[in-house]
Amino acid sequence: MEGTAGAGARGKSEPVADEKSGPNPIVRAALIVAVIVALLVAIVFGVRFLAYATTHETTDDATIDADEIQITSKISERVDKILVDTNQKVRAGELLIALDDTDERARYAQADAAVRAQDAQARAAQENVSLTRDTQNAQNLQNTGTIDQYKAGIESASATSQSSAQQIAVAQAGVDAATAQLKASQDAVPGALENLRKAEADLRRTQSLVSTGDLAQSQLDADRAAYESARSTYSQAEANVGASEAELAQAQQKLESQRFTASSSASQIGVQQAQLLTAQGKLQESSAPSRVSAQQAQADAAQAQVASLLAQLKTSSDNLSYTKIYSPINGYVGQKNVEIGQTVAAGESLMTLIPSNDTYVTANFKETQIGHMRVGQEVDISVDAYHGVNFKGHVEDLSPASQNKFSLVPAQNATGNFVKVTQRLPVRILFDSVENGNLADYPLRPGMSVETSVKVK
Repeated sequence: MEGTAGAGARGKSEPVADEKSGPNPIVRAALIVAVIVALLVAIVFGVRFLAYATTHETTDDATIDADEIQITSKISERVDKILVDTNQKVRAGELLIALDDTDERARYAQADAAVRAQDAQARAAQENVSLTRDTQNAQNLQNTGTIDQYKAGIESASATSQSSAQQIAVAQAGVDAATAQLKASQDAVPGALENLRKAEADLRRTQSLVSTGDLAQSQLDADRAAYESARSTYSQAEANVGASEAELAQAQQKLESQRFTASSSASQIGVQQAQLLTAQGKLQESSAPSRVSAQQAQADAAQAQVASLLAQLKTSSDNLSYTKIYSPINGYVGQKNVEIGQTVAAGESLMTLIPSNDTYVTANFKETQIGHMRVGQEVDISVDAYHGVNFKGHVEDLSPASQNKFSLVPAQNATGNFVKVTQRLPVRILFDSVENGNLADYPLRPGMSVETSVKVK
């Protein structure tokens, strides 16, 4: 009891000022300072947050994309080799798939042989064009020379004919003169004969009278001389007739000869003219341009056939090259859809390649966020896979339409069942740099989630 009372008495007598007076002033001052600092920090970060929020548009509906490449076959063929596997890194120009090329090689060899054969024919046809042109030129020269020869022959025959015509006139004059001379000689014969007969009669009569002594011997000698003279004159007259006849025959023969020569010359002119027409026809035939043009057309057709076969050869060469499928980019094999021994069709997808570079961000911003968005604006990027790493980029382009427009069943607001829904528009963002490092140190894979903030003010 006493103990208890004493204890109670002590308890009442002990001071209780500490419980009523509150915390120590030092602690209270520290708390006040801490609150003030916290408020200042909150104000600073709040102001920064508000400043950032009012100048940036942010969305977490964003992902890393890349222009995937579908590797397809251009021909229908059996797969012979596959040299890569899923997730394997490949380089541009690296062989991915080899198709069986047996048939393609055979077709290429056949097309190549056809091109060689047709090319030889085309060259031969072109040589025929040159040969035809040279032959035509030679024939033209020959026919031109023949025409000149026949023209000269016609001129010579015409000159000969003219000369023969003149000679005929001369010969005719000679005939006429010989005829006149013959007639004169013939006309002289009767007078000479009468003179001879008279001289003969006088001689006989004188001989009778001299024998009877009626006339002197001198008279007989005179009559005998007159008789001899008359007989000589008569003989000369007859000889002149013969000579005139011979001259007339010679003149007539010469006239006939000149007429024959003139006739021959005239006929020769006709022959030469006919030959000239023939030569002119040959020249016209040989100089016809259709001969060369026909050969040239054949050569052109042969050359066109060469071009057609070359196109077939190119197709065969391309098909042969298509049996080897190479990587067009540096990247990774994302998905392989083919196996060895499989027969693939043209255009069939064999595998998908993911670029190792050239990745970008597709950020789907609300339509209320893109009013001040422009190409080239700076972007802060945060990749979920690399927490705490700040990437920098810029806006490359904005989609021309909302995603809804590219859906299988786009909204039709004109139906009357319209419910307004805020649309999203894809924005493509390219990476520029990363703080405290290189982009190559942070592999970016398509499909990764990111958060983007575009500086719009």
